[in-house]
Amino acid sequence: MMREKTQNLLFNNKKLAALLIPLALDQLLNSFMGSVDTFMVSHLGSASISAVSLVDSINMLIVQAFFALASGGTVVCSHYLGCQKKKLANDAARQLVFITSVMSVIVAVLCLVFHSQILGLIFGEVEPAVMKNARQYFLISAVSYPFIALYDDGASVLRAQENSRFPMMISLAANIINLVLNLLFVWILHLGVPGSAFATLLARIFSMAAVMIRLRKKDLEITLQNYFSIRPDWGEIRRILNIGIPSGIENGMFQFGKLAIQSTVSLMGTTAIAAQGMTSTFENLNGILAIGVGVGLMTVVGETLGAGRREEAVYYVKKLSIISEIVIIASCLGMYALVRPVTYFGGMEPESAKLCIYMVTWITIVKPVVWVMSFIPAYGFRAAGDVKFTMLVSVLSMWFCRVTLTIVLARVFGMGPMAVWIGMFTDWTVRGIIYTFRFKSRKWLEHRVV
Repeated sequence: MMREKTQNLLFNNKKLAALLIPLALDQLLNSFMGSVDTFMVSHLGSASISAVSLVDSINMLIVQAFFALASGGTVVCSHYLGCQKKKLANDAARQLVFITSVMSVIVAVLCLVFHSQILGLIFGEVEPAVMKNARQYFLISAVSYPFIALYDDGASVLRAQENSRFPMMISLAANIINLVLNLLFVWILHLGVPGSAFATLLARIFSMAAVMIRLRKKDLEITLQNYFSIRPDWGEIRRILNIGIPSGIENGMFQFGKLAIQSTVSLMGTTAIAAQGMTSTFENLNGILAIGVGVGLMTVVGETLGAGRREEAVYYVKKLSIISEIVIIASCLGMYALVRPVTYFGGMEPESAKLCIYMVTWITIVKPVVWVMSFIPAYGFRAAGDVKFTMLVSVLSMWFCRVTLTIVLARVFGMGPMAVWIGMFTDWTVRGIIYTFRFKSRKWLEHRVV
């Protein structure tokens, strides 16, 4: 097997750190964008928390779909850079921006026009106060979708050329803007849930503008200029979509599954909805740094395979999985330490807070044991072009283990929101076992991206 000889590796420890640390922090900062909204409206009562958490389920579905498309661009661009084809990398980046722009505008318009129907279809009959706030939050959120999609494109193109520091700095600035505007709109001007949504929209616009301006600079390997001159190149678009669509379906089905679960939780009452919403926020935060390592793995494996270094790609999947495990343990312990003060000072109602703390405790115990192998190797598989396998495993495991089990435990056995996490733990375990066997078989290396 391959030995770590720093001078011979495409990514030595210093280079990996320069890529992964900013990227992990970037993922954390991006997740804070929605989490800040939840925290900021928590003092307005359970109806406001519930509305934001319900709509965030839809927002995550949309965001993850666009992120998957952007990831397809990352993989294609990194493969081109790995085999020293910079012009083709630039062409791929331009096509990514074209197809994402078209799709994001269509999605935003559909959500704006049919917002009431979408909310009613997914969540059914919830309390009138919750639905009123949800409509307001969803309308403003929908306007932000094209800006989110284009930011993801720009950030992905930068990461493909090993520049993860700039997206991190933009995310930091955007979070500061979001926090300040949330304080202004919600706490000072008392604009409620719409004020929080509008603050996030302005922060998203800033993020998109910043990365797109940076990509105009000629000091980069991949630049994006003359946007209005872009014409569709269906061959290049197909390469991007061959990675992006299966990943998008995977992420989309994942979020649809969460929505199905959320529909079940919505029947448990406002206390359960609020507790589940806050618990989901903590679970997202304790995994987001490791997700950043996984996203970085896509760039690393993509460029490595583009250069024809298969054994080195295997080595990086192992190494970054170990790093992710360390990160997960630290993150889970950190979030567990914060759950009591956050729920207390955030003004959650006592019953909701107690339930949230109980569920976070179980997540802290189980997640470090099974989570890493259920997610991190799959990022390497996608970078190698093995996207249909990961899509199939993810969708089947999600719906059969997580969704079905959750609904049975909640609706038949009356286990409450804890049923959600039992289903999730089962999903993680099954998925981790399958991906471990896939990694050892090396069948994920038998694909071609470009």
